[in-house]
Amino acid sequence: MKDLTAKVKSNEKIAENIYMLTLTLPESAGEIHGGQFVNVSTGDSSHLLRRPLGVCIADGKDISVCYQVKGEGTQKLSAAEAGDKLNVLLPLGNGFDLEGYKNIAVIGGGVGVFPLIATIREHYRHKNFYSYIGFRNKSAVCLLNELEKSKSLTVTTDDGSYGKKGNAVEAYFADAETVQADAIIACGPPVMLKVLKREIEERGIKTPCFVSLEERMGCGVGACLVCVCKKADGNNARVCKDGPVFDINKVEL
Repeated sequence: MKDLTAKVKSNEKIAENIYMLTLTLPESAGEIHGGQFVNVSTGDSSHLLRRPLGVCIADGKDISVCYQVKGEGTQKLSAAEAGDKLNVLLPLGNGFDLEGYKNIAVIGGGVGVFPLIATIREHYRHKNFYSYIGFRNKSAVCLLNELEKSKSLTVTTDDGSYGKKGNAVEAYFADAETVQADAIIACGPPVMLKVLKREIEERGIKTPCFVSLEERMGCGVGACLVCVCKKADGNNARVCKDGPVFDINKVEL
């Protein structure tokens, strides 16, 4: 983990209220795996807390993260321009460990798509990804060129304005018997992950499933306990330090 001052290479709008920020680091941050995240400053001294953003692309000293403009912090971040300097703490979290798995189903929704893209980029040359990705509508669809590194890609939208009408979870289960995945990875809004867990339990599916949780974070290193989640055994876990990737059966959703 390193605390670095990075230079903004680009900060471009790629979909409705979605930006891709590419930072050039002054030195290598070491190996970065899909599912890990960074804590990046907003560039505004009135917003002291950094924003936790999943790594989307790691290419040498260039790191790309994507974010949705929702509050004042991300609004300030969207104003960052090429040449600006932002503080970044990275890499954080545990990422997806796909050792021993060959055929992987990918289920993503909304901004949860971005850490899944990093995972596909990391492994697509020697693993088969079957991706089911849901967006709100056509205006939210982005980065399909990266998702097309999958062996197959199914895109859904809530209103049917692009791809299939519906959601990523139901699209996957419509194909599950054909795909025969030996692992499932997922990231998306809490309601999507709840539905995924319920479907797995009700169908008696034994395929390992790993989910990346989205929680509000303060420090990003496990000290502030803002991002605590409940584990299935009744204990607590810190999403930033113990996750953000967990076995779906070991956390409450």
